Amino acid sequence: MHHKPNNPSPEFTRQMANAIRMLAVDAVEKAKSGHPGAPMGMADMAEVLWNRHLQHNPANPHWPNRDRFVLSNGHGSMLLYALLHLTGYDLSMQELKNFRQLHSKTAGHPEVGLTPGVETTTGPLGQGLANAVGMALAEKLLADEFNQPGHAVVDHFTYVFMGDGCLMEGISHEVCSLAGTLRLSKLVAFYDDNGISIDGHVEGWFTDDTPKRFDAYGWNVIPAVNGHDPVALDAAVRAAKAQAVLPHGKPTLICCKTVIGMGSPNKAGTHDVHGAALGAAEVAATRQALGWTAAPFEVPSDITQAWNAVERGQAAERAWGQRLQAYREQYPLLAAEFERRVAGDLLPALANKLPELLAAIAAKPDTVATRKSSQNALDALAPLLPEFFGGSADLTGSNLTNFKGCIKAGPDQQGALRWGNHLSYGVREFGMAAIMNGIALHGGYLPYGGTFLTFSDYSRNAIRMAALMKQRVIHVFTHDSIGLGEDGPTHQSVEHIPSLRIIPNLDVWRPADGLETAVAWAHAIERRDGPSALCLSRQNLPRLTNVGMTARIRQGGYVLSDMEGAKAVIVATGSELELAIAAQATLAGEGIATRVVSMPCTNVFDRQSPAYQEQVLPLALPAVAIEAAHPDFWRKYVGRTGAVVGMASFGESAPAKDLYAHFGITAQSVVDAVRTLVHSS
Repeated sequence: MHHKPNNPSPEFTRQMANAIRMLAVDAVEKAKSGHPGAPMGMADMAEVLWNRHLQHNPANPHWPNRDRFVLSNGHGSMLLYALLHLTGYDLSMQELKNFRQLHSKTAGHPEVGLTPGVETTTGPLGQGLANAVGMALAEKLLADEFNQPGHAVVDHFTYVFMGDGCLMEGISHEVCSLAGTLRLSKLVAFYDDNGISIDGHVEGWFTDDTPKRFDAYGWNVIPAVNGHDPVALDAAVRAAKAQAVLPHGKPTLICCKTVIGMGSPNKAGTHDVHGAALGAAEVAATRQALGWTAAPFEVPSDITQAWNAVERGQAAERAWGQRLQAYREQYPLLAAEFERRVAGDLLPALANKLPELLAAIAAKPDTVATRKSSQNALDALAPLLPEFFGGSADLTGSNLTNFKGCIKAGPDQQGALRWGNHLSYGVREFGMAAIMNGIALHGGYLPYGGTFLTFSDYSRNAIRMAALMKQRVIHVFTHDSIGLGEDGPTHQSVEHIPSLRIIPNLDVWRPADGLETAVAWAHAIERRDGPSALCLSRQNLPRLTNVGMTARIRQGGYVLSDMEGAKAVIVATGSELELAIAAQATLAGEGIATRVVSMPCTNVFDRQSPAYQEQVLPLALPAVAIEAAHPDFWRKYVGRTGAVVGMASFGESAPAKDLYAHFGITAQSVVDAVRTLVHSS
């Protein structure tokens, strides 16, 4: 006989946790696929956090002041789906029955935007933890920016569950080191220390002293917590929350010793329960061991009632709404700005002033590197974008991601994070990219960060995740080709731009001058459904465009220079566009008329109508593409009969001018290719 939900006994709360266990077991069993072990092992942790501490409103998953919960070990997704269903989110029992099936809301790994209440897409281990660091950073910065004495409109925690695998991934070091330095005290991480990964007991490959590791990072560490003892877990969470209100608090790691597959009599504590259904016999044995008499996908009504968090969630949001109203009355301008920022809307002044700004940028005759053009664009745009939050992976002076008047965020003299809109991420490319994803997911800021293009390899999976999650994140990649010169092939990008272009939903811009760079920034800022990458030159480039081309640049590809009776098309991007123009002039002297097409963003061009694409790149005309990158990508535009001037080898260490000549990335190479095509057609 269960006790009443308003006075739960230890047995009743254990059965509340068992509801998670059995929903996970039943869903994985029905799908014949999934990971039951982690949800079973973390169920008690989840019951304590979600029932006793988590501030959320299932009726409004987007309430700005909700606590964020991240399941970094996303393979344990049924833990989260069970919690969302039980607490009252719009996730039906039928969806749990459709776990891992086509078009269900219960994908194999949690996906933001697909399932109400899921804060971030997790699965690649360690990145959920990194996203959580970004969320906690955004919360801290927003609180410092907007909260006023007696008016805490931004006041919530970020909680993350993570496993051994998350901590083995190198990104965990990058982000947890930074979180400790920045003293993100409202970040609370639960380490599910079950000693098991897919290959078995982890002693053979993971013997770190995790508490010492996090202590060295500057975290508040609560070691040796029994992850199946609700009293101990509750005390640990309370201690973590107490730490957060200290003047110089620290992020908290709660080390929870658990048994994977807890409740399974024959498979608990083994890797057999990690990533496979238990099987009918073990499911029956687990039901008996847990004293769970309900049928599959059924939860007793008293447990269902105890789990439901809608009423208290609505009450919490209403109370916050009253605080926000008081804030509005006393600080109307700040309140309006806060609500705009949280909604992700841009200032109307940006759209109004953008044509004027672009015209001013287009009028500059300077021959400059596009990395400098990017900084010039930032200088012009930043006053109209209070939500900008920039940074660099220890390359600010090379990436030029700072702007006039930007304020450096970082620890003050006492070690507490002070507000700013630009962060030195340190040499942490992957961590930076994943933290930016967390900032974007949290809301309130538009994050961008810089590194060299060749180091996009380090951050690539986080870039992919931003594209998958449709988050507005901007990557500034400078030193985009052999044009960086003497640093040599380790730093010279050859395959990076083509490979980034084929990531679905990522817009990759390689602008040729100041106006194309500014348009790329404007497009990335205005875009609400995905990330952008700006690939920029180290070397100086001439101005090739004028303000009248702005609308065409926005289409990703356009006719830059045309000649009557053109016999061929030359397509170029970035630093090679000037070579295309030079080749056009040489060919004209030989009586061969050509068209030069600038293609700063192939992804945007590919979204244009077939009629526009044909107008710019007529199928009837032979085409030559030139780019200081791997040539294969351009075959889709020039066809089998066209030609590509590129390079399929790694670079060399030498001055840029010598490298372009050595690798044949020259106007003369384009002339030769066009001449051959025209004469053979």
